[in-house]
Amino acid sequence: MSRSAPAIRPIDLDCADDDIALQMTRWLSHLRAERRLSPKTLEAYARDLRQCLVFLCEHWGARVTLARFAALEASDIRAFMAMRRAGDIGGRSLMRALAGLRSFGRFLEREGKGKVGALSAIRAPKVGKSLPKPIQMAAAKRFTDADERAGESRDPWIWARDAAVMALLYGSGLRISEALGLKRRDVPAPGAGDVLVVTGKGNKTRMVPVLQNVLTLVHDYVAMCPHPLPPEGPIFLGARGGPLSPRIIQLTMERLRGALGLPDSATPHALRHSFATHLLTRGGDLRAIQELLGHASLSTTQIYTGIDTERLFEVYRSAHPRA
Repeated sequence: MSRSAPAIRPIDLDCADDDIALQMTRWLSHLRAERRLSPKTLEAYARDLRQCLVFLCEHWGARVTLARFAALEASDIRAFMAMRRAGDIGGRSLMRALAGLRSFGRFLEREGKGKVGALSAIRAPKVGKSLPKPIQMAAAKRFTDADERAGESRDPWIWARDAAVMALLYGSGLRISEALGLKRRDVPAPGAGDVLVVTGKGNKTRMVPVLQNVLTLVHDYVAMCPHPLPPEGPIFLGARGGPLSPRIIQLTMERLRGALGLPDSATPHALRHSFATHLLTRGGDLRAIQELLGHASLSTTQIYTGIDTERLFEVYRSAHPRA
């Protein structure tokens, strides 16, 4: 990078010299500060690079130096990928590992530490696109009904809380982390607004519409919650008053899908899938859905078009002048 970087404590690596450990630390800091990658992505990239360095250390019989890494050959990368695949790693994880290594190689080149040309010679593994499994509309609505849990021996405010969270997942297409990251001040009272500003992946914010009946469910929960809810604090709390864990909502859906006779694919994230699929089914524009979901690339959203192929053919047959 052109500007001088602050001193950074190198990552400790038994398999590599300090020079490559320092560059790895600087690379991760660059991805976090300038690329704004999520903590989970950074963790995965760091883990993949560590595994590669451990493999190369054993493969070469010596600690990995910066000069040796820059002189990587395609056969070294293929051997590493073969080792990972032998460990039953999926194609998507292999593709992420290769992407991380290429990112590190590009960073080294920008820093003037050598060009790892072998990384560009490796073809990414093919990954089959798996279609999301949406929940039927009627069942998705029942997840947001607190009365479905009336037989449970838990406080009614907890039923109301879980119903409000799941209503946001299905009603606004939020990720569970986005819903649980909402502050009290972020959610308007019923009739006082119809938009939420949420913080998604990479710390990026976006505006999403919210239904008035969803705001009513949130308001009902807030009125029943026995813990203080200051404006700057999280709106959804656990039973003891701390931030609500995503695992609690996952367990709630496990119990509910058993009562509703739904498959294991009915997860909190499936409510987000259902939001997008049902919008598309009702004629929603793909680019608008992309914005609502917070997808950086339209290709990510296009996976939903495979779910309702028949509707797409109906549109084609009805709209095309030669049909």
